[in-house]
Amino acid sequence: MLRYISGKFVFMLISLFLLVTVTFLLMNAIPGSPLQSEKATSEAVQKNLEAYYGLDKPLYVQYGTYLKNLLQGDMGISMKKKFQSVDKMISQSFGPSLRLGLSALVTSVVVGCLLGILAAMYHRKLLDNLAMSLAVIGLAIPSIVLAPVMQYFLANKLGWFEVAGLNGPMDYVLPTIALSSGPIAVIARLLRSTMIEVLNADFIKTAKSKGLSGYVIIVKHALRNSMLPVVTYLGYLTAGIITGSVVVEKIFAIPGVGKHFVTSIIDRDYPLIMGITIFYAVILMVSRFLADIAYVLVDPRMRAGGKVGK
Repeated sequence: MLRYISGKFVFMLISLFLLVTVTFLLMNAIPGSPLQSEKATSEAVQKNLEAYYGLDKPLYVQYGTYLKNLLQGDMGISMKKKFQSVDKMISQSFGPSLRLGLSALVTSVVVGCLLGILAAMYHRKLLDNLAMSLAVIGLAIPSIVLAPVMQYFLANKLGWFEVAGLNGPMDYVLPTIALSSGPIAVIARLLRSTMIEVLNADFIKTAKSKGLSGYVIIVKHALRNSMLPVVTYLGYLTAGIITGSVVVEKIFAIPGVGKHFVTSIIDRDYPLIMGITIFYAVILMVSRFLADIAYVLVDPRMRAGGKVGK
């Protein structure tokens, strides 16, 4: 188990290094100078700006300097927001993104698991059909469509919620629904299909013959043995919700990292683009790494045998 986790950690570091390198090279491969939109009054001012951001140095020197600063937690200075560091901009705006992401993540897991359990317990019955119908709707309607529809009907027409902004707890409801609708459907379908197989297994029949209650059978036996696909999906889900909130944050005017990401692309703010890309990549890789650890902890066969994937 320790060897498996260590291998995953080393692979995560190598992947992060490759991503930083590729991102840096792609940014520098874009034609034109990122400062060309600046209203420089003379060639001397343009050269001073390039010297300030280190753009006058050879590419390998820029790369080495960027890696050195990155290891020290310095992602550079924004080219459009004067004298503002990228890491400070991300840290200040990550709070709303994190709260929204956690809200959507918890909602996805709780509601998705409940729908999946009900669908499996009442297989081919009314509750199963209703749960799977909701899952299909959640998968069919993307957040970029669902968000403005809810804004129009629930906020604008009915006045139940604010159209945009985060001024109170209720303002998280609509963006949370928009972000979690798809993951709820995926988790419900995963858990349903796995739990149906588990409920027909011999050890469940043995538990029933011993007179165990339905609650004990579902929670302590069936659910735990059905959670492996869901745990695997959670790694991608965690990163997907946070990084996928860019569009939802823009629609609901949420002052999160997504706002900076959109404006940085429009403004060609290379340090900010690279900083947010690396930041999102770290979230993705750490989430996947934690999901791998959780997978080992949930599956007793891996803890006992120490071999994964065999």
